[in-house]
Amino acid sequence: MSNIFIENYNTPHNTLPFDRIALDDYEPAMIEGINIENEEIERIVNNPELPSFENTISAMETTGELLERVTTTFFNILSAESNPDMEALAQKISPVLSEHNNDISLNPRLFQRVKAVYDEYHDNPKKLCQLSPEEQMLLKNTYDGFVRNGANLDDEQKEDYRKTTTELSQLTLQFSQNKLAEINAFSLHITDEKDLDGLQPSAIEAARLCAKEKGTDGWVFTLNAPSFSPFMTYSSRRELRQRMYMAYHTICCHDNKENNMEICRRIVNLRLHLANLLGYETYADYKLVNRMAENKENVDRMLTQLINAYMPAARKEVAEVENLAKEMEGDDFQLMPWDFGYYANKLLERDYNINSELMRPYLELSQVKKGVFGLATRLYGISFKPNHDIPVYHPDVDAYEVFDHDGKFLAVLYCDFHPREGKRAGAWMTNYKEQWKEVDHSDLKDLNDPKDANDTNDTKALIDSRPHVSVVMNLTKPTDTKPALLTLGEVETFLHEFGHALHGMFANTRHKSLSGTNVYWDFVELPSQFMENYALEPEFLNTFAFHYQTGEPVPEDIIARLQRSRNFNVAYACIRQVSFGLLDMSYYEIKEPLSDDIIQHEREAIQQVRLLPEVEGTCMTVQFSHIMAGGYAAGYYSYKWAEILDADAFSLFKQNGIFDRKTAQSFRDNILSKGGTEHPMTLYKRFRGQEPTIKALLERNGIKN
Repeated sequence: MSNIFIENYNTPHNTLPFDRIALDDYEPAMIEGINIENEEIERIVNNPELPSFENTISAMETTGELLERVTTTFFNILSAESNPDMEALAQKISPVLSEHNNDISLNPRLFQRVKAVYDEYHDNPKKLCQLSPEEQMLLKNTYDGFVRNGANLDDEQKEDYRKTTTELSQLTLQFSQNKLAEINAFSLHITDEKDLDGLQPSAIEAARLCAKEKGTDGWVFTLNAPSFSPFMTYSSRRELRQRMYMAYHTICCHDNKENNMEICRRIVNLRLHLANLLGYETYADYKLVNRMAENKENVDRMLTQLINAYMPAARKEVAEVENLAKEMEGDDFQLMPWDFGYYANKLLERDYNINSELMRPYLELSQVKKGVFGLATRLYGISFKPNHDIPVYHPDVDAYEVFDHDGKFLAVLYCDFHPREGKRAGAWMTNYKEQWKEVDHSDLKDLNDPKDANDTNDTKALIDSRPHVSVVMNLTKPTDTKPALLTLGEVETFLHEFGHALHGMFANTRHKSLSGTNVYWDFVELPSQFMENYALEPEFLNTFAFHYQTGEPVPEDIIARLQRSRNFNVAYACIRQVSFGLLDMSYYEIKEPLSDDIIQHEREAIQQVRLLPEVEGTCMTVQFSHIMAGGYAAGYYSYKWAEILDADAFSLFKQNGIFDRKTAQSFRDNILSKGGTEHPMTLYKRFRGQEPTIKALLERNGIKN
C-alpha cells in the first residue's frame, strides 16, 4: 500500500512529514499497523524455542512500531489541531484500537510465554540478579501489564473486560470532545467600552484581536486561559466576572448533547467494575499498586497532612481578601468565587505594590525562550538550534534540534505556544517518538537468520535512537501592535512543561517502554515542578527579562517585591489543589457503583476544604479532564506528592548553588536520564542521599506545621 507513514520520510532526523500527512492516511496506516503487529505477535507465540527473556520479553518491545507511530501522531494532533473529521475518525477507530490491545493482552499463548520467563527468573533469585536493573523492571512491567490487563481472567471475564475497556475508550474520548466543543461555543462579546473597566491594555488588545478574528467588532473574551484569567483578575464589572465564571464552571453541565454528567458516572462505575474484575476492592487500590504512594491510605494520609498544615493559613488568607473587599464595597459585601481573583489582586497590589501584569513588558516570548533554553544550557550544557527544514503541523509551531554538551544530537523539540480553535485547553508535553537503543545488526552475516536477528546481547554495538519531544501550551498571543508578552504565571507554565521535555530529551535507556517520562505517575511531575523553582530566582530572571521596548532589565526593586510576595496566598493555592485530590479520590475509593447526583457528590467530597461559598449549578467533575479522560484517575494527588519531592530536591541546589553543574549532572544522571528503569525512590535517594520529607516544602511556603 502507498501511505505517507510507510514511505521514507526524507526529513531531518526522520521527523514526521506533517506537511504531507492527510486525514485519509491515518486509518489505512493504523489498520496496516494492526496487521503487522499481529504477525509479529504470532511469530513470538509460535517460536519453537523455549521462552526466554530475549525471544519473548525483549522481542515484544519491538512490536507494533508502525501502529504506535501512527496512533501517537493522530492522537497528539487530535489534542493540538483537531477538527470535526478527526474527531469522527477518533470515535470510529478508538474501539478498533482497544480491541487490538485486548487481543494482545488477553492472548493466552503469549501470556503463557511471558509467565514462563517471569517464573523462571523469580523462582531463582540468583538468575534474576543476572539481569540488569532495567531488564528486571522490564520483566516485571511486562508480566504485571498482562495480569493487570486481564490475562488471568477466565473466558467469560475476559469478554467482560473487553467490553468494559472498549466502552471506556469511547467515553473518555467523548468527554474530551464535549469539553472542547463547550469551550469553543462560548464567548463574551463586549461592545460598550465602559465594560472594559479595570482590564489591562494587553487583555483589551488581545480581545480586540479575537473579535477581529471572529469577524466582529468590539472585544471578545473566551474561556481559554490567556483570555479568561486576566478578565477574572482585573475586570471591575462584577456581573461580567460572574458571567465568565458561570460559563467556565458550568462547562458540560447544560441540557444539551455536550453534557458530561452521565458520562462521568459511567466512567467511574466502569473503572470500579474493571478493578473488581481484576480482584481489587476499589479502582484506587488497582491504580496505586504501581505508584510511589503504594496505597490509598498513604495518599489520604498525605492529603490530611497538607490540610492540617495549610488550612489555618488558607482561612486567614481568604479572610484578608474578604476584609479588603468589604473595605472597598461595604460591610454587607459577600465574597463570591468570581470575586476572589479580583480582590486578591487588589490585596497583592496594596501589600506588595505588584500585580500579575507587572512583569509582562519584561517577559516577551522570544526572550523567555532564550531564558528557558539558556537555563538548560547553564545547568546541563545543552544547546538549541532552530531548524526550519523540520516540518511542523501548524505555523505557530517551532522546531529545534537539541545538542548535548559534547555536540552530539540529543533530540528534536517542537514548541506550540498559543491557543486556537481545535486545540484543547491547558498545557502538556508529549512525544512523537520515544528514545531507545537497538542493536546494530550491520555486522551480522545473515540478517535473515532469526538467531542473529533476535540477538540482543548488549555486548553488541547499540544505536541510540533519539526522541522527538513536543511542548504544547496556551500562552498569550501576539497582537497587531505588541509581541507575545507573558505573565510570570505563564513563564512558570513554560518552565513546568519544559521540565517534562528535559525528562524526555535526556532519556538514556535501552527500552522505550521505560524511557523518559514512562515512570510512576506520582514521580513524573518531579522534573516539571522542579523547574518552576527558577521562575523567581533573580539570577535566572536577569538572563532574559528585559523590557520589550527599552531593553532595560527588570528593576531590582520589582524582583525584590516579587520575592517577598512569592508565598502570597500559597496556602489557598495548596488547599485548592488538595480539593482536586480529594475529589479525585472520592470517585475512585468507592466500593459500590456511584448512584449519587454528580454535583451533590462533588459538594460532599470537598466540603471539608471549602474556602468560598458554593455556587448552585457549577461542577468541576464534568470538565476535570485529568481524572476522567487523562491518566490521573486516582492520581491527581501526584502534583502535591511531587511538590514535596521538588522542594526537597531544589533545597540541595539552593545549598550547592542553583546553577551548580555537579548537582545538575547528578540530577540528570540519576533522575532525568533513567526513566522508569528502577523504582523512583531508589533513583531519588541516589540523587538526594535520603528520602524526601515535607520539611523543605513547608519551609519554602513559610508554613509552620
